Amino acid sequence: MLTFLWIVQIISALLLIVLVLIHSPKGDGIAAIGGASQMFSSQKNAESGLNKLTMWIAIIFFVTTFLTGFNIFK
Repeated sequence: MLTFLWIVQIISALLLIVLVLIHSPKGDGIAAIGGASQMFSSQKNAESGLNKLTMWIAIIFFVTTFLTGFNIFK
């Protein structure tokens, strides 16, 4: 059981790294001056889904970290 938790923890850690790198920067930069930052509104829906996925993967990572840290399954 402990080996299974380690595998889930490693996979979730790798997924978290990838998901955080996929996120777009929150600042609009120079596009905010001319209003070009609101040109693509569909990106907000994709960003919302990416935020939810990142949150759930982070929860899985934290839960597996606590379970392996306490050695409940030893």
